[in-house]
Amino acid sequence: MLKPVKHRSILFILPALIVVGGSTIIPLIAIVNFSVQDVFYGNDFIWVGPKWFIQVLSSKEFHHTLFRTFAFSTIVMAIEIPLGILIALSLPRKGKLIPFYIIAIAIPLMIPWVVVGLMWLLIIHPQWGSLGALLSLINFKIDLNNMIMAWSVIVFVDVWHWTSLVVLLCYSGLLAIPDSSYQAARLDGANRWSLFRHVELPKIKRVLMIALLLRFLDSFMVYAEPFILTRGGPGKSTVFLSHSLMRTASHQFDLGHSAAISLIYLSIIVLFSWILYKVM
Repeated sequence: MLKPVKHRSILFILPALIVVGGSTIIPLIAIVNFSVQDVFYGNDFIWVGPKWFIQVLSSKEFHHTLFRTFAFSTIVMAIEIPLGILIALSLPRKGKLIPFYIIAIAIPLMIPWVVVGLMWLLIIHPQWGSLGALLSLINFKIDLNNMIMAWSVIVFVDVWHWTSLVVLLCYSGLLAIPDSSYQAARLDGANRWSLFRHVELPKIKRVLMIALLLRFLDSFMVYAEPFILTRGGPGKSTVFLSHSLMRTASHQFDLGHSAAISLIYLSIIVLFSWILYKVM
């Protein structure tokens, strides 16, 4: 007979496991099937084995898009993680204005990706955008046909959109630190840096790991904002792995090729998420 206390929790989460498992395992099986076959007219399948994987891994375009994706993730995480920690440390721990601060910080997270891209595209427009019009007064134009400018805008928009997530996670960790830890550190003569290094950082390392993993996953799968802002230009300088996958699957309708890219994409994400978890 099953022990009621031990197995009751499994029954509670069983419906969620079924839904999540069905929505991930079944599509994954279909993608694996497509990745080893050549598809004609949506119905005819020809077994090709590892052909698509070899073709993807030997493609220079895949290597370039993969490098750009890693570069983008590295840049935004190098900015957002320290900036989020700094903002979280600057927020007050007590007071009536704390709900206001949290709501104000969380506003960018409530805006969908597509809306963020369209919003900033309008803001930086030199004619009807507020920021673009102000910059035009000093004869400065945000030219998205310039590679450095295009990358700068994409990174800025991502930092604006997602630094709030790091701030909220780190702030929740800081609120969990008891006042006695601060009092003991001050009695030992700890300065601000020592206080952060020995008291605050060890306490927020778990939420910091969650923030780092979430930001890596989101930034590595970025699609909407760069696509809306630059359309992959100038040239292919802002074409990331997600854009290459969508073009192969929807525009070229090359299902086998795109399925192989998807599985390689998934493998890279799982591998680096595991590495980050182990390092942290």
